[in-house]
Amino acid sequence: MGMPITVELIDKKAAKADIKEVFSYFNYIDEKFSTYKQTSEISKINQGLLKKNEYSHDMKTIFRLSEQTKNETRGYFDVEHEGKIDPSGLVKGWAVYEAAKLLQKKGLENFYIEAGGDIQISGKNSEGKYWTVGIRNPFDREEIVKVVKLYNKGIATSGTYIRGQHIYNPKIKDAKLEEVLSLTVIGPNVYEADRFATAAFAMGKVGIGFIENLPGFEGYLIDKTGTATYTSGFKIYL
Repeated sequence: MGMPITVELIDKKAAKADIKEVFSYFNYIDEKFSTYKQTSEISKINQGLLKKNEYSHDMKTIFRLSEQTKNETRGYFDVEHEGKIDPSGLVKGWAVYEAAKLLQKKGLENFYIEAGGDIQISGKNSEGKYWTVGIRNPFDREEIVKVVKLYNKGIATSGTYIRGQHIYNPKIKDAKLEEVLSLTVIGPNVYEADRFATAAFAMGKVGIGFIENLPGFEGYLIDKTGTATYTSGFKIYL
C-alpha cells in the first residue's frame, strides 16, 4: 500500500496467525486497488480492460460507497480525476475497518490497526486504559500537538505535509489546497473518519464546519498559519 502498517493485538488468545491474516488482507487490497500497479483491478479499469459486469464484488462496493460519499459531501469527494478513477481517499480507511472486522470475527476485542495515519481502535490497550493517539504538528512531524484518548473509535488525518498535493478540490480542479495543512477526524469507525476527513480537507478552512455539523464526528484542523480550529465536542477526547 506504499505506507507503514501497524497491528497490535492485546488479547491473550491472539496469535501471530491473526496478524498474518491482517497483512495478507492488506496485500490483497494493494493488488486490487493500487493505482501504481499496472496489474491491479483499478488499473485495468482505467486502461479500459474491464467492463462493469466484470468488476469484483469489492470493487463494486467501493464504487457504490464512493458515489454515496460524493452525494453526502456535496460533491467534495470525487474519485474521478482527469479521466482516471482513484478511490484511494476511501479505500484505505475502508480496508483498515474491514481488517478490524476480521479480528472481531475471531473474538478479539482489544487491538489497534493503523495504515498511514488511518487508525481503528478496539477495546483498551495493554495497560487496560483507552488507547492514545497523537496528532502531529505539520510544521514539525517530530512534535505531537494533541493527544486523544479513544475507545472503539476510528481516527484519520488528511493533509499535504507528508505526501504533498495528493488531494484536490473537485469544484476547482486546478487549484492547490494550501489553506489547510492537516485535518484530523474522529468518527464511529476509521472508514467513516477517513472518507469525511478527505472531503472536508478538500473544502479548505470551511471543512471543519462541515465536520462540526456531522453527528457523531469531531475534528481538529491546523491551517497554514499554524492556527488550530476544532469542533465543539473535540475536547472530550483530550
